[in-house]
Amino acid sequence: MTWSILARDDATGLFAIAIASRFFAVGGACPWARGRVGIASSQALMNPMLGHRALQLLEAGLAPDTVRDQLIGEDTGIEHRQFHLMDWQGRYALYSGDACVDWCGGAGRQGLSVAGNMLTGPDVVSATLEAYEANLGKDLVERLLLALEAGEAAGGDRRGKQAAAILVQGEGPYPRMSLRVDDHVEPLVELRRLAEVAKQRYVPFTSLA
Repeated sequence: MTWSILARDDATGLFAIAIASRFFAVGGACPWARGRVGIASSQALMNPMLGHRALQLLEAGLAPDTVRDQLIGEDTGIEHRQFHLMDWQGRYALYSGDACVDWCGGAGRQGLSVAGNMLTGPDVVSATLEAYEANLGKDLVERLLLALEAGEAAGGDRRGKQAAAILVQGEGPYPRMSLRVDDHVEPLVELRRLAEVAKQRYVPFTSLA
């Protein structure tokens, strides 16, 4: 019922999660981040403890693949879950349970991961990845917006639209930027509007500038 992108910006060292869904307040439940540790998103029949636990295990020094395998063993409902995570080096791992609603799956490379479930098809994932990589010259938030917009144009969440969010994480313990649209008929349009306001009234006062 959701798709998301995890990304490391090589130019700035910032990490980010962008997510869209036909699920109320998706930005408040699915994305997780911790400075100098990593980022994660718990999706499908979402278990917020997966995101929390992923960061705990990454902070303990486990590699993403090992974290994925340990989370699979800890959650009795894991076949209904989807999650992906990335450590501070940009290594990623993803998992889609056998009971996730089709279409579900993901793809990625070093520093970039996309995963989604209950999508119209695999084109949502590929379009999101391709749009992000095609716009590497633009700033991080703009790349994330273009990636989500491309995923939506390719079909997005097959149930429709409701919520979207962007979370940018630096080395500190707090997010560098957190934008959320919890309930809107055009959540990506509203998320882009918020990003434009942030460029005028927020970014100039932060190290994102």
